[in-house]
Amino acid sequence: MSARGTTTAPAAAPGAGVPQGAAAQGTVNAETTGRRVEEVLDRLAQRDREAGAAAEELVRVLMDFYGAGLARIMHLTVSTTGDDGPRAALLRDELVTSLLVLHDLHPEDTVTRIGRALDSVRRQHPADIVEFDVDSGALRLRAGDTGGCGCPSTNQQAQQAVEAAVSCFAPDVTSVRWEAAGAPAEPALLQISSRPPTAHPAS
Repeated sequence: MSARGTTTAPAAAPGAGVPQGAAAQGTVNAETTGRRVEEVLDRLAQRDREAGAAAEELVRVLMDFYGAGLARIMHLTVSTTGDDGPRAALLRDELVTSLLVLHDLHPEDTVTRIGRALDSVRRQHPADIVEFDVDSGALRLRAGDTGGCGCPSTNQQAQQAVEAAVSCFAPDVTSVRWEAAGAPAEPALLQISSRPPTAHPAS
């Protein structure tokens, strides 16, 4: 199925150029969004066929992303039980979290989400926050002692796994710097600021 045959699906995505709050007032819907996407794709195809094809691929990628997120939300909402309810399950989910952060809808601050990221991989790859600067988005972590061989390749794999989790839960982290396990302990320094989150992956 082509992107053009399915452009009405991403109605949940914010429409470019729509005033803030318009979605809540019901001005964004599947029909108008699909029609607008079709018009943009047609203009691109008329100017450059290759650009038009790339744009259609981009639409498909975004539809897959949002579709997977909506499916995850529905699954967790229906299947989650217990005292915490579905809200806690949604906030623990990497895909749902990335969507909420992308649209500045996540109710938790960056430090809390970094903690969730570390908790999600702590059993295999323990790490602790040494310092996080909200203004710059720079994060400093200390590797935990896993009891492994300490090989450089193993350490690198562990760091990559942690950074991938941070990127999902806290894409507003712009950089990650590591301290070796066993380094002198320092109290965690968390800089508090009103800086709005930005969706840049950790590097």
